[in-house]
Amino acid sequence: MLSDSVRRARSGAVAAHRWFRAFRRTRPFWGGLWLVVGGWTVLKFSLSSVQLVVSTGFGGVAGYLTGGGMILSGLIPLAAPRQRYTFGLIGVVLAVVSLVVSNLGGFLAGMALGVLGGSMMVGWGPKRPRRAARRAPRPVQETP
Repeated sequence: MLSDSVRRARSGAVAAHRWFRAFRRTRPFWGGLWLVVGGWTVLKFSLSSVQLVVSTGFGGVAGYLTGGGMILSGLIPLAAPRQRYTFGLIGVVLAVVSLVVSNLGGFLAGMALGVLGGSMMVGWGPKRPRRAARRAPRPVQETP
């Protein structure tokens, strides 16, 4: 027999899984996730000491701006799914720009993940409700 606390923990885990599944299906989750991972990769390969970033000027800050912008472009549509087109396109543009301004876009990995995530976000559509069991075709009624 399971104890009462184990049963409550299991029912809580089941409820959390159901919530996450509903959340994931009503938002461009996978596109946002890939865009955030791509932005993190670009940002990780752009990290330098503050003195180096200040002394190099815009070239040093550009990696932070593109990586941070990609992360924000991936997170905002999770909160506001109707903005997926706008932020998906912004994320793709930032990913392509990171190729030039930030160590080959995180050595091509961050750029590729950003383009993948942004395009998945633009192509995402809300899940349609399931249809009831298909009805059998109606017989044709003859008129007298």
